[in-house]
Amino acid sequence: MTTRYRVEYALKTHRRDQFIEWIKGLLAVPFVLYSQPHGVFEYPPSSPELGTSPPGSPNPILIKAREEAHRRYAEILHDVELMIDDHIAHQNDPDNPFPSKLKLLVPSIGPFFTRLPLEAAFKFQDRKRYISSRRFVSPSFNDVRLILNSAQLISVTSTTPGSTLQLATFDGDVTLYDDGQSLEPTSPVIPRLLDLLRKNIKIGIVTAAGYTSADRYYARLHGLLDSIATSVDLTPVQKRSVIIMGGEANYLFQFDPASEHLLSPVPRSEWLTAEMLLWDDRDITQLLDIAEAALADCIETLNLPAVLMRKDRAVGIIPSPPHIRIPRESLEETVLCVQKILELSSAGRSKKVPFCAFNGGNDVFVDIGDKSWGVTVCQRWFRDPETGRPIRGENTLHVGDQFLSAGANDFRARSVGTTAWIASPAETVELLDELGELMGKKMS
Repeated sequence: MTTRYRVEYALKTHRRDQFIEWIKGLLAVPFVLYSQPHGVFEYPPSSPELGTSPPGSPNPILIKAREEAHRRYAEILHDVELMIDDHIAHQNDPDNPFPSKLKLLVPSIGPFFTRLPLEAAFKFQDRKRYISSRRFVSPSFNDVRLILNSAQLISVTSTTPGSTLQLATFDGDVTLYDDGQSLEPTSPVIPRLLDLLRKNIKIGIVTAAGYTSADRYYARLHGLLDSIATSVDLTPVQKRSVIIMGGEANYLFQFDPASEHLLSPVPRSEWLTAEMLLWDDRDITQLLDIAEAALADCIETLNLPAVLMRKDRAVGIIPSPPHIRIPRESLEETVLCVQKILELSSAGRSKKVPFCAFNGGNDVFVDIGDKSWGVTVCQRWFRDPETGRPIRGENTLHVGDQFLSAGANDFRARSVGTTAWIASPAETVELLDELGELMGKKMS
């Protein structure tokens, strides 16, 4: 499945982000009231208060409609911004037993690590996307998603004390490179990542790809790793500020210029959190056994052209032969089926071992742990340079594409840090350019 097709399908699936849908619904009201689609056909205007204008001049009807729509969109997002502030106040007050207004309106809403200046973010995106100028297409899911991204970037680069970005983590496929591809030397994302390192921001690549050897990760990330190794303006400390967390949260590699593949594996004893140390191998084996049986049933029931693949910390299905494309509906069905079976099993109900079932584009895997654990390991590995404590959620930004479809494995990163939801490597480049511009303004 191509990246674009995969993203378009994800944005139409039944598991839409309720917060984004709620904001989208609010913005639909002024669109209906002020869009004035008939203005396209009523120019030159006959209204005495608007007067007449020569051919080729701006349409005053549309100008007035655009200004009114912009004003109302901005007001609504400002009101949502205030509701988020109220929600943050509630979540930070353990003695307050009452839910926030936002929690009542959007029950699925989770914690916020920072404020979200939505009004300013909307004005920025409106200058790029001309949202207020549209007469026939209302503010879309993608519009709101990008507004939220911009708001998050503004927040993590603001001058508010404690808002400094210290750690940026990234998904691999569809975020840094196209699905199933590699990060090549010509990728435009590489100079943007190097710029983060120059600004002393740590980088963690948190990927579902679960390899036990450095050569496999080098094959996927060689463009970035070679660029870091040959860079003449990065200090040794900055070069070592890159780690790879593979298999969601199961294999850690650190950049090592002396290694053949520029990566050195880090023993689990050096990075497992106290909670992860409690994951018993017997419980892991039991959970993966159940997942394997469920996947085998899906292969038979759905007649999938796939075979099982078992790893020490994961189990999944891959297409057989490799060039075959498995229908996306079958992949989604498999994810949901396996996930439900695991949740209802004795191993799942005990909650001793967390897991993540996800659609990888042309395969399905069940991993031990999830990206919330992977990002947490990155936060603990690097630590705050001033306090020596783990990097906090408000100083962390996770960038990924899987926040929506069945088994979206980037979604859980929202519980440990701020996030930005992109839909392609090109969007990652735009996001990093926006981040760099905001950081430049802050430093100046």
